[in-house]
Amino acid sequence: MSTTGGAPAAIAPDSLRRTMARFATGVIVITVGGEHAHGMTANAFSSLSLDPPLVLCCVAHTARTHASLTAERRFAVSVLGADQEPVARYFADKRRPPGAAQFSRVDCTPGEHTGAPVLADALAWLECALVDAHDSGDHTIFVGEVLAAGRGAGDSALLFFDGGYRNLPV
Repeated sequence: MSTTGGAPAAIAPDSLRRTMARFATGVIVITVGGEHAHGMTANAFSSLSLDPPLVLCCVAHTARTHASLTAERRFAVSVLGADQEPVARYFADKRRPPGAAQFSRVDCTPGEHTGAPVLADALAWLECALVDAHDSGDHTIFVGEVLAAGRGAGDSALLFFDGGYRNLPV
């Protein structure tokens, strides 16, 4: 579809949201420790480079995590397993306690390299140092250098598809 000038017409946000809901993604929790401690459920996350080891995550400018990441410049990513839907819902709930208090209700340990909470029983985890940030639209693309990474014992992933959580069994 195009406008009379030949340029593509802008798609309505609701239409884009419905379309992108058909793209299955993994579910993560991004956490920040320190004075600006905060966590959030996300699915806009990807490996970016193996050499150097980089990942990216996209965070809305209005999200509390945006300010936390910008201030602390270190974060952790916990990749959630199929049985961790309650954890995903908890970190997506804006009514949870602010700051470090929100981590008292989940099993986690401070990352050795970042101090950011790493969630127990995650399928995988990464600790990252923020190396770059790119504003684009209503989000910032945060690029993190991976300082440490590991795999958990689980083997079934939690996915987000068509507006709901799904399980990916092995």
